[in-house]
Amino acid sequence: MMDTRDCACGQTTVRDAAACWFVRLQEPAMNVEESRHFEAWLDEHPQHRDEFQLLQGVWTAADLLPAARLQALCETVPARSKRRPLMRYAVAAGVLAVALGLGLFSGLNPPTIYTAEFSTALGERRHVALPDGSVIDLNSRSRVQVRYENDRRSIELIQGEAMFSVEHDTRRPFVVEAGSGKVTVTGTRFDVRRDTAQTRVAVEQGTVKVQGRTALDSDFISLTAGLGTHIDAQGNVAAAYAVNPAELTAWRSGKLVFNNARLSDVAEEVSRYREKPLTVGNDNVGNLRLTSVFKSDNTDALLKALPSILPVAVRTLDDGSQEIISK
Repeated sequence: MMDTRDCACGQTTVRDAAACWFVRLQEPAMNVEESRHFEAWLDEHPQHRDEFQLLQGVWTAADLLPAARLQALCETVPARSKRRPLMRYAVAAGVLAVALGLGLFSGLNPPTIYTAEFSTALGERRHVALPDGSVIDLNSRSRVQVRYENDRRSIELIQGEAMFSVEHDTRRPFVVEAGSGKVTVTGTRFDVRRDTAQTRVAVEQGTVKVQGRTALDSDFISLTAGLGTHIDAQGNVAAAYAVNPAELTAWRSGKLVFNNARLSDVAEEVSRYREKPLTVGNDNVGNLRLTSVFKSDNTDALLKALPSILPVAVRTLDDGSQEIISK
C-alpha cells in the first residue's frame, strides 16, 4: 500500500507513478515539458525518488527472478492489449511487486535511509503509508518520527497515539519507541498510546515484544492478539493482561468507547479531543464508572449526557476548561 499522490504521469499511487515514469523513459526521448514534469515529481517527495530508483534496480536485476515466475507475470498482461507502453507499464509494476514479495528489496542496493515526520492537530486523524507498505494511523494530537535503514525500521512516537499495521520483514525489525518503552515486531497490527505517566500497548494481530527503552534484549514481555501492557516512567513493563483492541482503537472510526471506565480516565481521554482540558473535581467523582459510546468529534454531547447518566454536573471554569463535579 502506498501513499496516494497525483502526478503528471496520470497515476495516483507513488509506486504506480514510478512505474509509469519508468516506462516513459524507455520510449523516445521526452520533450522539455515532460522532463520538467518528471524532475518536479521526483523532487516533490523523497518517497518518489526512492520508489523510482528501486524500480530501476529491480528492472536491472530482473534475471534474479525465476524464469517461470517472470513468464507467469508477463502472462498476466491482457493479450488484447496492443499498446506497448501499457504492456511495459504492467510488467514493470508487476516485476516490482514480485521482487518485493521475494525479498529482493534489500539485495538491490536501494536508497538505505528514509526519514519523515508526521503529525495531527486537535481532532484530526491521519492515515500514513510508508515505503515498505506498512501503515500508521495517527490519532488526535499525535506526532511520529520515522527512520528506515538497511537493518531496522525505527519509529518514535513523540506524543499521542498511533495504530501500526506492519509489513512482515524478518531482516528489518520494526521498532516503536515511546517514552520509557519500546515495541519490536517483524509484522503485525498493534496500538501504542503515550501518556504523561505511562505508555500503553495493545495487540490486535500477531506478536510483539515490549520492553523498557534501556532494558537488556533478554528482558521483555511478549504480547499476542488480545493482550496488552503498559510501561511506567521508569521503564518497568507490567505483566500482560487481556484487552479489547476493537474498543481501544475505536478512535480510528471516530468513536470513544467506554466500558465500565473510571470517570477520571474518561476525562483524560476526552481532553485529547478538546481545546481545553476536562477534569474531575475529586477522587469520589473520578472513581465513578461509565459505560457508553460517543463520537470523538462531538464531545460536547458527552458532557451534556453525563448528568443524566451519573450523579454529576459539569461546570465551566474561568480559563474556559470544564470540570465534572458531584451534584
